[in-house]
Amino acid sequence: MKRLNLIVFLMVIATLIALLLMGFGTVPSTLALEAPPYYQTQWGSRGSGDGQFESPVKVAVDSSGYVYVVESFKNRIQKFNSNGAFVTKWGRYGFDGGQFQNPYGVAVDSSGNVYVADAGNRRIQKFDSNGVFITKWGGYGSGDDQFYSPMGVAVDSNGNVYVADSINRR
Repeated sequence: MKRLNLIVFLMVIATLIALLLMGFGTVPSTLALEAPPYYQTQWGSRGSGDGQFESPVKVAVDSSGYVYVVESFKNRIQKFNSNGAFVTKWGRYGFDGGQFQNPYGVAVDSSGNVYVADAGNRRIQKFDSNGVFITKWGGYGSGDDQFYSPMGVAVDSNGNVYVADSINRR
């Protein structure tokens, strides 16, 4: 268990360093992907419509180049192709499967399934790549399969899901 805690801690630190180096230390109203000087892409504008952002906090990219953006205060996930064209969105405020209360982290597995750390609902939710709800797990507490404030999620090549639960410090 101590080794798992160390691995999760190191993954969180590595992710934070990577995000800071990429310039995601602030909450922008546009999404910018860092690239070599000869090619740079950004998209979005301030707003709540499709392809617009009010509170983007995390991004994940799948093996096909699709970009998933978590908007915590809008309680939604937006999906874009690698050129920044809006593809789809899902989520809204609520407590049922497929609904969020301040989602914060996002990860994509090798099959294209999307995992969302739903901090306010104290759970992880799993969707297919089009936003169709598959399952959820977790709940309030500090025991096994319980969270207080899951803020980060990652999936390894074996399909193991790692969660950074900030308030529970694990």
